[in-house]
Amino acid sequence: MKKQILSLLLLVGVVLSAFGGCGKSDNKKNSSDNSFTPVDYAAAVTLDLNSTETKKETATVKTYIDGDTTHFNVSSDEIKNSEGEILDVLKARYLAINTPESTGKIEEWGKNASNFTKEKLKTASSIVLETDGANWELDSTGGRHLVWVWYKPEGSTSYRNLNIEILQNGLAIASNSEGNRYGEICGKAIEQARQQKLHVYSGEKDPDFYYGDAQPMTLKELRLNIDQYNGQKVAFEGVITYLDDGGAYVESFDEETSVWFGMYVYYGFSVNPFLQEVFIPGNRFRIVGTVSYWEAGDSYQVSGLEYNMRNPDDPNSCKLLDEEKHDAANVETTLDTFYSKVEVSTEDAETGDVTTTEHTYAALAVGSSISMKNLKVVETYTTQSGDSKGAISITCEYGGKTIVVRTIVLKDTDGKVVTADRFVGKTIDVTGIIDYFKLEYHETGSHQIKVFNISSITIR
Repeated sequence: MKKQILSLLLLVGVVLSAFGGCGKSDNKKNSSDNSFTPVDYAAAVTLDLNSTETKKETATVKTYIDGDTTHFNVSSDEIKNSEGEILDVLKARYLAINTPESTGKIEEWGKNASNFTKEKLKTASSIVLETDGANWELDSTGGRHLVWVWYKPEGSTSYRNLNIEILQNGLAIASNSEGNRYGEICGKAIEQARQQKLHVYSGEKDPDFYYGDAQPMTLKELRLNIDQYNGQKVAFEGVITYLDDGGAYVESFDEETSVWFGMYVYYGFSVNPFLQEVFIPGNRFRIVGTVSYWEAGDSYQVSGLEYNMRNPDDPNSCKLLDEEKHDAANVETTLDTFYSKVEVSTEDAETGDVTTTEHTYAALAVGSSISMKNLKVVETYTTQSGDSKGAISITCEYGGKTIVVRTIVLKDTDGKVVTADRFVGKTIDVTGIIDYFKLEYHETGSHQIKVFNISSITIR
């Protein structure tokens, strides 16, 4: 009997405690509709610029990467890399948050998080970076600094904590969120986002995410790991730059590497005619297709495209994203840059492991559009047979280095075929695509510039 009375007393105590806890909540209940008024936790903390407990640095944005990573211009002698060298660009990893991926394999709400961070910083009148402790600390990769990002909205006199604002908007999950100086507020921001069922906590589909049996990714991810995606169905976005032989080149810019990545997409000559009508240079598309190896050219392409004009949201369909007529990048490039070595670091989203690989610029940016100037023509060769009869290979030189400019069969405005003698001994400027050409008589191939019309070659 005593045990039963004791159990009842404990139950009453638990119930009373629960009601008492509700009364202390930061979220004020509305008795009429049982909703609550959200707390602006990003403004509930204050940036103390005079405190000596942490380091602070005024900064400007150099490059927007994704929701929890931004590169900032800084000028402090105290901000150094792992080798002790002073940095003028701080690669910031936001403390306490982990937003969904949007720079490699794309995850739900990743684009939303990336856009949110960019919009807040783009309109800020001032940005301050703050450490969590007394020193500037690097993350586990050794290449990024862990910081709190404060920004002052245009027209405001107060700073807001962007890390916490991302959490309270449900655009990130916790990442050691309570183990830092603003941990209590971070925890409350996360709990509020869960209560409101925002974004990653909503249980709803992300309207900007691709849902289908293909793997959603960026062109950068595809290009850097092309071998492992051979035979797999992928989905990525890009701008169509040039049409060529039943297909098109598609490119997309990567903020972190400042490189345009490209891919040849083959749709064939029996493809849905409605796709051909909109699959034109300048249009931005979501491409859905299968990665395949083209043995004759020793290169990869994406093929097996479908287009459902009546239902463009069909996950198996390519989708026209906009018709703003984006220009091809046509990145002005020198031969020194073309053959230079570029290191690219990628981080595994699950383990945090960083892998650094080295590429020539040409191999990294293959399939993207470039331009070159002042190329001295030293030799020409015209294909004499086959489907490419009349196409020209123009060997050029500049600064002691050589490159081949390869054309399709070019025609003048009057319809006459352009012959090689027009270029002999001349100096030319060109725009085209970085292409890989496999030599029939050699085990290896080389990178060249592929040109699709006579207007892309200017004779000086």
